Amino acid sequence: MSHYHARGIYFNQNPGILIDSGPISAKVLFLECIFHPFHDHRGAPVGKKFILSLDLGTTGNRVFCFDDTGFPLSNAYKEFTQHFPKPGWVEHDAEEIWTSICELIPEAIRNGGLDAKDAICLGITNQRETTVIWNKDTGKPVYNAIVWQCRRTTGICNKLKEDGHEALFREKTGLVLDAYFSGTKIKWILDNVPDARDLAKNGKLLFGTIDTWILWKLTGGRSHKTDHTNASRTLIFNIAEKRWDRELIHILDIPLNILPEVRDSASYFGETVGVPGLPDGVTIGGIAGDQQAAMVGQNCVFEGTIKNTYGTGCFMLLNTGDNFILSKNGLLTTLTCDTQGKPVYAFEGSVFIGGAVVQWLRDYMKFFEKSSDVDGLAESVSKDDEVVLIPAFVGLGAPYWKMDARGAIFGLTRDTTREQIVRAALRSVAFQAMDVINVMQQDSGKIIHELKVDGGATRGRYLMQFQADILNIPVLLPEVTESTALGAAYLAGLSQRLYNSIEEVAKHNRIVQKYAPRITDSERQRYIAIWKDAVNRLL
Repeated sequence: MSHYHARGIYFNQNPGILIDSGPISAKVLFLECIFHPFHDHRGAPVGKKFILSLDLGTTGNRVFCFDDTGFPLSNAYKEFTQHFPKPGWVEHDAEEIWTSICELIPEAIRNGGLDAKDAICLGITNQRETTVIWNKDTGKPVYNAIVWQCRRTTGICNKLKEDGHEALFREKTGLVLDAYFSGTKIKWILDNVPDARDLAKNGKLLFGTIDTWILWKLTGGRSHKTDHTNASRTLIFNIAEKRWDRELIHILDIPLNILPEVRDSASYFGETVGVPGLPDGVTIGGIAGDQQAAMVGQNCVFEGTIKNTYGTGCFMLLNTGDNFILSKNGLLTTLTCDTQGKPVYAFEGSVFIGGAVVQWLRDYMKFFEKSSDVDGLAESVSKDDEVVLIPAFVGLGAPYWKMDARGAIFGLTRDTTREQIVRAALRSVAFQAMDVINVMQQDSGKIIHELKVDGGATRGRYLMQFQADILNIPVLLPEVTESTALGAAYLAGLSQRLYNSIEEVAKHNRIVQKYAPRITDSERQRYIAIWKDAVNRLL
């Protein structure tokens, strides 16, 4: 298979899709944008300045090196362990996450042929809501990190609803009372870990989402901070007043002294101290939750811009500018960034299981060995069917918020094949995005004419084509599909005045592929009807 190399991204040939490569002044037959660690064997120019970006994901961590225009120079990746101590419970070892970062930073720098002393600054983007509480004297977590997917605090959420607090939390935070968010996870740790509540009251414990934990470690325990986007996902942050809300904190019985300082996403957060592979004094200048960082990376920093990220879950955000609007259809209202990295509002539709359904098929069902096999399996199905897979492994997110829903497959017959189930799994990701975009249009009063996409699962051509088909709008892929890491790098660079705005630098991340709808309206309506029938039966 021949390759075309353009700005460090490899384009594989496929006779099916033609795109304009812009400044490369050639038509490129495009299959997928492979953004794995690559090595330019000629090496980077001596003294090449770069921005480090730490992408702290749900299933693994990746460290990127970008130049100051957002051109990717190198990266390194490592998965970490998922812990499932009980059904519906999901945990991570926060120390393992930190250890992997210590390994990945020097590896990414090596992969790019770079010199650590040429690091300009560092940005962080992270899985949101995941909760860590640690002893500030020992530096050790008092319990595993409770992951955003974990459902253990469903009972706490139900009790809050029974006590009549649902509307109050909604009005102040823009969120729903769901185990997804950090607040009830904090309460669970304080209530269930021996001595945790006493230690917290005595000022010995600190809370943070993953960004705050890693920032604290990067700075040798000198900086306990977060940004507005991460704070807005905790269930205890007032997004109208941009501060921790004492009333909500009191309801959850959380000591104020364990909470981090909150800053704009493009700010000075601290400097590196004792980090393997890095000199001391590298400025940490950008932090944003993964989905808001992806908005920045996609230049969705203006009112009316929208993107969907396909990672472990799927997360669609629509920038609503200075308008704090509460959804009537199950969307969240959250904070994102404007072109200066300052907080503005957005609608968000959060789907808990997106690309993770492929991981489930691979690791648990053993349907295939490599995730890249799914396109071939899905495309090999020639017959039409009514097989529907609903991946409600940890409940259903937006717009249903059905916490006790569980995964199901409908339409199975004796001759249903592995390939049909794989196809149904990929389609389920697109259908869930469709459900979100439909209510997003209703709540915003805006018609969405195209969808920008990013994240690892966008490498799958079948999913992207079916997404365009079912939405009946074009789906647009940028040159750098890892928009979360890119957004964090942009924010860090903005804080160092490498450019005057996000808009100025994001223009470099061009759209390189467009999936246009190909199916008929009657086919589309039939598929949608089958999906809706299955969801209604599950609910």
